[in-house]
Amino acid sequence: MSYKHSKQREVIQSFLTGRKDHPTADTIYAGVREVIPNISLGTVYRNLQLLVDLGEIQKINVGDGVDHFDADVSMHHHFHCRICGCVSDVRIKALPFDLKDQLIDFDGEVETQTLYFEGVCSACKALKQSV
Repeated sequence: MSYKHSKQREVIQSFLTGRKDHPTADTIYAGVREVIPNISLGTVYRNLQLLVDLGEIQKINVGDGVDHFDADVSMHHHFHCRICGCVSDVRIKALPFDLKDQLIDFDGEVETQTLYFEGVCSACKALKQSV
């Protein structure tokens, strides 16, 4: 299905492109309002979901109760700091096995897999050590 051009969607995607901080919808809304002051939060949410559905961005849930968004749709993993809440990309060496091959008593079909790490980011770790 093809969608007509939308300035709102273009600005939202542009806001996300190149960012590594994985902003929430509220952060995206605040940033997009600097370009389109009268945009509604609902419009931002609808366009984010459409971009996710189209595979142009990804929605990340790291267990903190809020969705984060990433313009990088390549296969990669994330880290969530339990202190400051930041979400960042992490690179890992190739796993010694395919996680899908490790499933037990599952006869469905895995289409995607998500792996995220949680702990303390380097900035929060440095703050803890300086106290």
